[in-house]
Amino acid sequence: MKKNAKGKMHTVKRLMKMLLEFYPRLLPGIIALIVINAVISSLPSIFQQNVIAVIQQSWEGNITWADAMPAIRRLVLILAGLYAASLTAGVVYNQLMAVLTQGSLHKIRVKMFSHMESLPIRYFDTEKRGDIMSHYTNDVDALRQMISQSFPQLLISSITLITILCIMMYYSIWMGLVIIAGAFVSLKITRNVGGKSARYFMQQQKFIAKTEGVIEEMISGQKVIKVFNHEAESEAEFDRANEELYEAAELANEYSNTLMPILNNVSYIIYVLVAVAGGIFIQFNIPNLSFSGLPFSIAVIVPFLGMSRQFAGNIQQISPQINSIVMGLAGAERIFDMMDQQSETDDGYVTLVNVKTKNGQLIESDDPTEQWAWKHPHRADGTLEYVPLKGDVRFYDVDFAYNPDKEILHHITLYGKPGQKIAFVGATGAGKTTITNLINRFYNIADGKIRYDDININKIKKSSLRRSLGIVLQDTVLFTGTVMENIRYGRLAATDGECIAAAKLAGADGFIRHLPEGYNTMLNGDGSNLSQGQCQLLAIARAAVADPPVMILDEATSSIDTRTEQIVQRGMDVLMQGRTVFVIAHRLSTVKNSDAIIVLDHGNIIERGTHEELLAMKGQYYQLYTGAFELE
Repeated sequence: MKKNAKGKMHTVKRLMKMLLEFYPRLLPGIIALIVINAVISSLPSIFQQNVIAVIQQSWEGNITWADAMPAIRRLVLILAGLYAASLTAGVVYNQLMAVLTQGSLHKIRVKMFSHMESLPIRYFDTEKRGDIMSHYTNDVDALRQMISQSFPQLLISSITLITILCIMMYYSIWMGLVIIAGAFVSLKITRNVGGKSARYFMQQQKFIAKTEGVIEEMISGQKVIKVFNHEAESEAEFDRANEELYEAAELANEYSNTLMPILNNVSYIIYVLVAVAGGIFIQFNIPNLSFSGLPFSIAVIVPFLGMSRQFAGNIQQISPQINSIVMGLAGAERIFDMMDQQSETDDGYVTLVNVKTKNGQLIESDDPTEQWAWKHPHRADGTLEYVPLKGDVRFYDVDFAYNPDKEILHHITLYGKPGQKIAFVGATGAGKTTITNLINRFYNIADGKIRYDDININKIKKSSLRRSLGIVLQDTVLFTGTVMENIRYGRLAATDGECIAAAKLAGADGFIRHLPEGYNTMLNGDGSNLSQGQCQLLAIARAAVADPPVMILDEATSSIDTRTEQIVQRGMDVLMQGRTVFVIAHRLSTVKNSDAIIVLDHGNIIERGTHEELLAMKGQYYQLYTGAFELE
């Protein structure tokens, strides 16, 4: 419990430090206005005591009513002025609080998204998309509630309680102790009941993220669900997640809703005890212990009745904020957990630059050219070398494991010379896609070496490395925008003409021109207004416009029918000319013309050679090609 409380305090400190970084002047200004507002709202009891004292003196004949009126009028005017100042402070701080809250949430979302973009692929492979989305929705909303309402109200109530306590002790320590005893009971109840409520509110926040993850999966997989008549099972899975959320939310709100009536009744009991204690003190002439030196009288007791209600009321104001603060802190912890994820490391120092030839030597060009080279500073001797970008990729005895205890690739040695087409075939899980992920450095190898144009791939900056590679994934990813924008995604500086040329190369121009607005047709993010084949053609066009020296085609024609495949294949044949191409395909007809075919089995290369060579070997490729052995 202490460890958990320590963690909460760390989260609070980190959050306050972040807010202070965002608004180094605004936040202290808001706190100052809150303090002014809270202190002034605690002062009416002092004026009430003074007014009653003046009236009491008038009743006792010590002063005339004519003399009392100016004093009463002065006190009322001062109190009115203080109320005006309090109102002004309250209005201003509420306006500034809106700026602070929305501005901070905006900056937090920007910071989260910026950090998310720096995370490695491993994070997105292991985390549910719905859970990641929940950081930007539920967690940020819980944080908004805490920053905009709960924290200010907690600060106001705390300052008010301290101010009222000081005033009470000034007028009567005995009466103050009566109220403190009642407050102790209220805080004890708040801790017990509110603690249970807070625990379930934290569970609620986690189950919201879990439920959103289930919903996101179900929405994405609706076609599969309907095809396999899986509606009942999907509903059952959702019901389980929703039931967990319901039970946590029900218990959280049960305890939360029980707390207020209990505290309200405790406040009435405190009020009665103050009235009874005050009457006893006056009746038996008990000496008053105070810093004011005033004896027990109506002028002391009556303000205490008001202060007891105000004191208990502020305790009641604190209790409902605890739940919001706990939910906000739970959201903040989840946000900080995401922001604490290790960013993708990049120790590369070799960069990709435009070059031109001058006096027979390559030199760096500030203007865009069609010639690229690796800018390779040699750290050993301090020399600088420009290595022409050719697309020569070689693996030397590479081992790899997603998890340390389970190796996926074993001693992989292969090469792809510039202009060669290398095909990978093998059953699902053999390691084909994993090899291409290593070329992109989505994952780092465990052992061995990968060289690109005779440069260790670890020395190449990842952004430069990926700029030199084009990839068409098995699962096509399109973005909400026009057809032209989706093609241009491969190279943002590409002109409309270059995008159209890339579409023609991929065989996509024909169907694009038949769309309602041609290249300006808006696409949905999931590509639902296109067929799978058309989506794949756009992905190939996107890779073509990038014009990279190395192309990775991961089941690039898997979603295309045979006729469309022939159209695409012609375009890809043109696209692949002069490039190093790595092809992953289940259709062996698409890899027959490869310069080398590599057969993988459980992370091992078991055969390699051309189509004819592998058939002559009559090994596993021969069995695959003749249908004697199925890939799966």
